[in-house]
Amino acid sequence: MNFTKILAPVAIIVFTAGAWRQFGWAGVALAAGGVVMWILLHFTRMITILKKAANRPIGHVASAVMLNAKLKKGVSLMHVIAMTRSLGSLHSPKDEQPEVFTWTDTGQSSVTCTFIGGKLTEWSLHRPENTEPMTP
Repeated sequence: MNFTKILAPVAIIVFTAGAWRQFGWAGVALAAGGVVMWILLHFTRMITILKKAANRPIGHVASAVMLNAKLKKGVSLMHVIAMTRSLGSLHSPKDEQPEVFTWTDTGQSSVTCTFIGGKLTEWSLHRPENTEPMTP
């Protein structure tokens, strides 16, 4: 069970109730202002990330190998978009779980990420085969 979806509303209710007991309606107004500020901060961060990603090609990353090294299980899709500064190329049916996105670099190496519920569950690095002979 995802406790973060339950914890934030419970914390807001407890914060507002404590403000009511301590300061009355002025406390409720202060608590509401704090909650609105918190929501606006998250919204601004999301818009900034998507604005940066809009200026890059879909599914492109500077280095797929570095992205592979930085990924951690459980990070959100928004966090991965912030790391790559690019929207991933969707390889699963739209609005169905799991969501599969791919990011490719200029050397044709790619990272394929699987998200369930917006959280990274698994990823794999694909590198092209080197067909050129090595020269000493």
